[in-house]
Formats: sequence, C-alpha cells, structure tokens
Amino acid sequence: MSYLLTPFDNGKIQLKNRLVMPPMATAKSDAEGRITRDMLDYYDEKSKGGYLSLIIIEHSFISEDGRASRNQLSIADDGVVDGLKKLSETIHKNGSKAVMQINHAGSLARKDVNTAPVGPSPVVNPRGLTDIVPKELTADDIKKLTDNFKRAAARVKKAGFDGVEIHSAHGYLLDQFISPMTNKRNDEYGGDIHGRIKFHLEVIRAVREAVGNEYPVLLRLGATDDTPAGLTPEDAVAAARSFEEAGVDMIDISGGMCGYMPENSSEQGYFSVLSQAIKKAVKIPVILTGGITEPSGAEKLLEEGKADFIGVGRVVLKDSRWVERAVESLR
Repeated sequence: MSYLLTPFDNGKIQLKNRLVMPPMATAKSDAEGRITRDMLDYYDEKSKGGYLSLIIIEHSFISEDGRASRNQLSIADDGVVDGLKKLSETIHKNGSKAVMQINHAGSLARKDVNTAPVGPSPVVNPRGLTDIVPKELTADDIKKLTDNFKRAAARVKKAGFDGVEIHSAHGYLLDQFISPMTNKRNDEYGGDIHGRIKFHLEVIRAVREAVGNEYPVLLRLGATDDTPAGLTPEDAVAAARSFEEAGVDMIDISGGMCGYMPENSSEQGYFSVLSQAIKKAVKIPVILTGGITEPSGAEKLLEEGKADFIGVGRVVLKDSRWVERAVESLR
C-alpha cells in the first residue's frame, strides 16, 4: 500500500488516508460570518466522494474584535452553531472528517473591519496588509481572549465537527505572540520562547477543558518567519514539544510572518525541512502543506519522513477532482 493511502487511528480520530485539505479562506460567509448556501456548496464539492480523509475548515473568528476581514466565518456566538452543523453534516455525508479552525486576527485585522486592533506589542504587523499600530494587550485582556478561544472550541464540538484547530500562523494573533518580530513584551508573555508561548499554552489548556480529553485538538504553527529576525527553527521545535506536552494531538506546519508562501516556494513541500525537524522531536502526527501538486511528490515526502499527513490546498482549490485522481492512481 502507498504511504498516502495508509489509514490512521490514534484512538480519537480515524482517517482513511494521509490527504488533508488545509484551511483556505473563501469569503463565502454572509456579512455577519454565518454559513451561506454558497459555502455549503463549496465544501460539498470539495468533499465529494470522501477521497480527502480530513478537511480543515477556513479560519473563523472567536470574537468580533478578532475578525480578520469581511465575509470571514464566525464562531463568535452560539447563534452560528446551527448553520455550522449543516456544514459538518455536508462533509460527513460525503465521507470525510471535518475539523474547524479558530482564530483571532490581532494586528492583522483589515482596516475595513477593525480600526483599533490589538497585539502583543505596539508593532505594525510585518505582513504589510495594514499599517495600524495595535494596542498592546494587558494580562487581563489575554485572559478574556483565552476564554473566547475556550467558548469557540465548545461551539465547534457542539456543531458536530471531528476536532478543532488553534490557528498560530500567517501573522495572526497567536503567531504575533510567538514571533520575536512582533512580541517585544517584558512580562511573562514575552522574552524567550517559553514566555512567547505562554498564551498558547493557556489557550490549549482552556480548549482542552472545553472539549474534553478524547476530542482532537490540532494547532497550526507558523514555524518560520522566513527572515533572520524571526522565529528560529530551534524555537519552533521547542514550541512544538511544549504544545504536545500541553495536550495538542496534531501539529499543522505552515509559515508565520511570511504567510503561507516563503521565498523558496517553487519546490513541493516547501516547509518540509521544518516539518521533518518537528516530526523528529514529537510523537504526535505532523501535517505538511505547501505547493504539493503531484501524488508522487506527496508520497516521497511521507516516505522520507518529512511529515505524517500531506495538505493539498491550492491544487484542490483549482481542481476539485485532483484528490480523486490521485487516490485512484495509487490504488
């Protein structure tokens, strides 16, 4: 059997193969962030046939002040749960598992949705999508946000999803805390990597408390800022170890302040050096995404121990039947 078609079962989630659709923002929600027919149709099309073992839904804001952009999906109040149930049911009836990603934009909120963003420090977000200096969060603010993550995770479970993913990548709030480019704090939430992930560990514990020990909790880690001034590989590995110890079941590797596409984005699996280093350091599964467009390339990455799962995003965005052809070619 091929590496890609190998089933997985960790006692919390059973997956038929190693192909994952990573979260990709669609802007198909309504103005309040609620599910629309357009969004249901989109995920129905992507999950048709159940060839993807797992679909991770696009990032959803945990509170109104954490909204990143217009028409972003919401997980911010109990009123969204019924609509989200329709989404999880749509994916399940096609034969795939579904995980929902929860997020706070922090300083990366677009001006048209938030003119008073927050962040770990008053530093303009390096991604260049806004020039607003964020308000520095207080320790009390951080506690409130942790509770918002907790409430959001409980709603994800109530909506029938198979797991929840905490977003700490692509320059959003938790990524802003882990990156030395944006975290200049002198308190317990700043300094070395252990201080810079204190907020993460509190969120993980709160989420775990909300969903219980048997419910899958994933974390998307921006493992590189793709600049010498950013997060080091050593710190990314140390963070991943700490997340595993705190109760994360799976690490999903992507970029940090460089977004989801670093400079060397011409190669397939362009975060594979980092995913391999993290895979060697932890016992939990590691997901690798990044420019993977060929089944043979995905097989090779798994065979070489670069990851445990392969995320196929842009290629599936362009061609909904890519995964079907990939799976059938390997059988």
